[in-house]
Amino acid sequence: MAVPEVIPIAYEPNQRSGAVGRYADGQFLASVTYAFPQGFRPDDGWEEQKRLYTVLHTFDAAGRYRDSEIWCAGTWAEQQRAPHGDGSVLSQARIHLAKLLRALPRRSYTDIAIRPFQRTVDGVLFGLLIEQDEDGSWAELYPDRHAFGPPWDGTYDS
Repeated sequence: MAVPEVIPIAYEPNQRSGAVGRYADGQFLASVTYAFPQGFRPDDGWEEQKRLYTVLHTFDAAGRYRDSEIWCAGTWAEQQRAPHGDGSVLSQARIHLAKLLRALPRRSYTDIAIRPFQRTVDGVLFGLLIEQDEDGSWAELYPDRHAFGPPWDGTYDS
């Protein structure tokens, strides 16, 4: 089955796709996610290379990419040094995400459908890319690594 031109993404509350929906100007996809920069090697000191990002991608009503707001809250090493409280890297990322989402006028959480896109920030690939191997094609959300495929109902494998 061919990859559709517009990829459905299901809204799943309290799951990894719990911050998707529509707002006054179109659609949005948001997350808090750890990521390594492209070309990362484990012997580079992975604790300092693994970064936590707050991500908000926006799209028009037809699913065409508009823009991204991507903010690095800190590293895995910083989170481990101060894992609790409002000052932790994870808490700061979640607070920032809530602020970004509150700024979307007439926001509602619901299924969306978006077109492939990509953007690189800090050497980290963000986007929805079409992937292919000998078994077929799918769409993969980076850096989250959610794979969308047949029956194209918006659910994902990770």
